[in-house]
Amino acid sequence: MYLKNRFLNSRSYQLLNLDLKICLSVALVFAFSEESFAQMSMYTAEQRTLFTSAWEGERFDDGRPKVPDSILERMKNVTAEEAWSVIYREGGFKDHFEGDWKEFNASPDRLVGRVVTALFLPTRPDVRAVVDAQGKAEKRSGTGHNSWVIDTLQPGDVLVVDMSGYNFLGDRLANAIYGKSQNGIVIEGGLRDLSGIQAIEGFKGYVRRFHPSAVTRGGVRNTMLMGMNVPIRIGDTTVMPGDIVLGDPEGLMFIPPQLAEKVVGSSEDVRRRDQWSALMLQQGTYSPGQLDTTWTDEIEADFAKWAEQHK
Repeated sequence: MYLKNRFLNSRSYQLLNLDLKICLSVALVFAFSEESFAQMSMYTAEQRTLFTSAWEGERFDDGRPKVPDSILERMKNVTAEEAWSVIYREGGFKDHFEGDWKEFNASPDRLVGRVVTALFLPTRPDVRAVVDAQGKAEKRSGTGHNSWVIDTLQPGDVLVVDMSGYNFLGDRLANAIYGKSQNGIVIEGGLRDLSGIQAIEGFKGYVRRFHPSAVTRGGVRNTMLMGMNVPIRIGDTTVMPGDIVLGDPEGLMFIPPQLAEKVVGSSEDVRRRDQWSALMLQQGTYSPGQLDTTWTDEIEADFAKWAEQHK
């Protein structure tokens, strides 16, 4: 176990993991048609729909699942434990929680939104030249690839970025993100200008580090965009565009869109049961031993009657 942990934390492992990301990105470039790549996302709407085909509801024009706003609003009361129990029980999604974050602008309100993904890799000049040329042909603003992603955001979106550990933004781009989405961000990497970002009321998020360095080195950008709304890796989790991110003090849950309504329904049932249990204990109707275990049919019937009266 000691040797395994040393390897997982070693530079060799990090380089191997990075090489795998590069191979995946290059494979995406050459596997898809020229029309697909022209969208600077490497997935067509049809391909994005295929990979999220378990979702049968409304979609954005680019194929990203569009979980209703009403579900997102109800999700704001869900805990990580409640969400995890449902997505694991219903579909075996056991690796969809990721902890050990640095949270900024923390508040009692949970971070909830539809995921927009972005994949960045360390800059390679020949590949970067192709991406820059493609962006220019599509009339994307500037040469900062992070701005290209921000330009796509819609209200309620949460940008989730695999930055390979690099900084993604400072306070200027943070203002742009909040202006577009009225929501937060998740970065597998870092940010700078924390003091300025803390002044943006309502803008919250999760990052791996804070660092004062710029996103350029010697006038050259550290990273290049290799995919928008494609599958990305955040920690041990595969995150898809259209997933629902749920952030609470423990960390982040990435909820498949097809399970979002079940998650909120289960959470609401748990809260109703807790409310009723507290009332029964205060009134002395049932003992702790009767309620802190699997309920009998009689208790279930009493609860169902109360729940019907208090919809």
